[in-house]
Amino acid sequence: MSELKWYVVRVVSGQEKKAKSYLENEIARQKLQDYVPQILIPSEKVYEMRNGKKRVRERNFFPGYMLISADLTHGEASHIITSIPGVIGFLGSNSGGASKTPVPLRQSEVNRILGKVDEVEEFEEKLDTPYIVGETVKVMDGPFSGFTGTVEEVFEERKKLNVMVKIFGRNTPVELNYMQVEKQE
Repeated sequence: MSELKWYVVRVVSGQEKKAKSYLENEIARQKLQDYVPQILIPSEKVYEMRNGKKRVRERNFFPGYMLISADLTHGEASHIITSIPGVIGFLGSNSGGASKTPVPLRQSEVNRILGKVDEVEEFEEKLDTPYIVGETVKVMDGPFSGFTGTVEEVFEERKKLNVMVKIFGRNTPVELNYMQVEKQE
C-alpha cells in the first residue's frame, strides 16, 4: 500500500500551469502515476465584464503554489518534483540532518482547500468586480442599455445594484444585476 499524502510545492509565480504540465509529462514518461496520482492548482473561475462582454478567467487561490498528492517513500518521486523547471521546492521541510523530508498537509487542511474549490464549482457566478456606492457605471444590458448611472446601493449577496439613472432629465432608481453593468473608467 502506498503512502499517499498531500504536499505543497512552491513554484515560480505565474508558471504554475507550465510546471504542472512539465511534471505530468515527466511522471507519465517515468511511469510513476501510482506515486504521484494528482497535481492541483487551486483556482476559481471569476467572471468580469470587459467592454460589454462577459469574460471568464481563472484566479489562483495560492499564486506560486501547487498541491501534489504523492508517495514520497519512492525516492524518485521527490526528486522528479523538485527537478521540474519552475519548481522551487517543497513547502515546510523538516531539516533532520542531510535528508530534508517535506511535511505533508494535514487532512483537515486538504479538505478545507478542496472544499473551497468544490464550493466555487457549485456557485460559479462569482464576480470579481464588487461595486462601490457613488461609483459611475454604464448599463450594458436590458431596457436601460447605453445609459450611465450612479451606484446608490450594493446588494453583495444577491449580486444586484440600485443604480440612479438619468432618464429624460430625471433621476430614476433602477435595480440591476452585476452582469448588466460595467464600471466606467
